[in-house]
Amino acid sequence: MAYDFNRILDRRNTHSYKWDQSERLFGSEDILPLWVADMDFESPPAIKEALVARASQGSYGYTIRTEGYVNAITGWFARRHGWAIDPKWLTDTPGIVPALSLAVELFSEPNGQVILQSPVYYPFYDVIRMNGRETAISPLVINNGRYEMDYDNLEQLMQGGAKLMLLCSPHNPGGRVWEREELERLGELCLKYGVIVVSDEIHCDVVLAGHKHIPFASLSEQISDLTLTTLAPTKTFNLPGLQSSFVAISNAELKRKFDYRLKALSLHMMHYFNIDAVTAAYNEGGEWLDEMLVYIKGNVDYAIEYLNEHLPQVKPMRPDGTYLLWIDCRGLGLDIAGLKDLMFNKAKVAFSEGSVFGTNGQGYLRVNLACPRSIVQEALERFCRAANAAT
Repeated sequence: MAYDFNRILDRRNTHSYKWDQSERLFGSEDILPLWVADMDFESPPAIKEALVARASQGSYGYTIRTEGYVNAITGWFARRHGWAIDPKWLTDTPGIVPALSLAVELFSEPNGQVILQSPVYYPFYDVIRMNGRETAISPLVINNGRYEMDYDNLEQLMQGGAKLMLLCSPHNPGGRVWEREELERLGELCLKYGVIVVSDEIHCDVVLAGHKHIPFASLSEQISDLTLTTLAPTKTFNLPGLQSSFVAISNAELKRKFDYRLKALSLHMMHYFNIDAVTAAYNEGGEWLDEMLVYIKGNVDYAIEYLNEHLPQVKPMRPDGTYLLWIDCRGLGLDIAGLKDLMFNKAKVAFSEGSVFGTNGQGYLRVNLACPRSIVQEALERFCRAANAAT
């Protein structure tokens, strides 16, 4: 079946976090938004059909998990990632970030250090600091135009007493899909120093041709026992508004603590629409995803070629996965305020400004390419035209 990813969806005036805040956030309704990481594509038809059928029941009461829902999840990860998830490992959560925050609260000490690799998805900083912990930052290193882990620095932080790490895999914003050898080396360090890892793998299905996602917990039974893997169909199938996610925890004691705290906060109940949407997504969404990934790869190729030709002062980092493009704009010679002025006031586009991902993201921009190519083209034309006029 051919899906039309070129079709423009009019998302204005739909209570859209992405499309209906431009004047408040950026000063103008004319902004073209390519910032927050949701898609401007319709989700797979099977999901829409499942949600319409669910809504038509007309009574929206408390909802329980079903065997079909669990089987859809475990079947998907077995087929797509070769990872056998025991159903007993799964706990439903109302989003990835709440799960990260709970893990920080439960598995680190007040004022203790939590490792993250910057630049990284900005809520990582929030869930550490707002829980009264300290960020133990291990900057990623650029080698041959792509990010790599600094294992010597990671070991120093672990030797210094950090006992929890938040891992972003695949990496946001850099788009790295970590290779098995890289993850195994990290796992060896975590085993050596007894470091628990919370692996955010929300982008695990959005992996471009030539790359393969390796679930961190699948490396070995020993590594699995120190890992909490946060997962969701939301990036894969454009479902973030449903706030559907789950955590896979094979270590029974870690899971007991996590489940107890989740229930203490009464966050353990299932959203009315999630069962049907997630089941349909994982059982019937594979073909849609495969076509979407081909389209995203085309957007990536187009964007990199366009920037290289029309604004060679900036250097895009080719992603292995995600639908995000991380662009080094330091060649424009602008500070944070200057980049924002260039985007919002001169170009009338909204990309994500890089310093929110960490101090070593300053001078970068993150562009969401999960939209029709005509929108990518218009946004890049606006940005390059404004940047060239300003120099």
